[in-house]
Amino acid sequence: MASSKRDQLVNTAIALFYREGFHATGIDRILAESGVAKMTLYKHFKSKDELIIAALESRFAPAAERMAAAFEHLPPREAILRVFDGLAEWLRQEPFCGCAFINAAGEFHDRDHPVHRLAASYKLATQRYFREALARLEVAQPERLARQLQYLMEGAISMAHIEGPSDQALEAKEAADQLMRAAGI
Repeated sequence: MASSKRDQLVNTAIALFYREGFHATGIDRILAESGVAKMTLYKHFKSKDELIIAALESRFAPAAERMAAAFEHLPPREAILRVFDGLAEWLRQEPFCGCAFINAAGEFHDRDHPVHRLAASYKLATQRYFREALARLEVAQPERLARQLQYLMEGAISMAHIEGPSDQALEAKEAADQLMRAAGI
């Protein structure tokens, strides 16, 4: 039963953090919306930062699993392009409030803060999938091309947040395809 209360807290917290911001969302609001007692919260989390980290990790794990599966079961080039298809699906989900990890890094500016470090590790994990796929394709500079592909992905996310979701991910996919063709793959 305790883990279900923990999950209730985490799920409520990530929804509020994502929609309203990490600093703007108070513990009392999370408790009120989750229906969990303050004592239960502090049984599971010593601080709001620990809850934020748990909430972000709840987003990190499923995304990492989907990405790992795509890169494990598809040819590398196709897996890279599928990332952009998945991104297009995600951008269409309601409500789209940007990337929780970009938002977290923006609110926790200190690069040494655990929340900022977690957000950065998520972005580095995405880049690693690109880099490993490109290395399997024997691209001359897999690390550089991986960063460029990630710039396209992150740019699509940012512009969807600013403009409202439309075809940003599909346009980024076209650019990714062109970049890979230019690299000979």
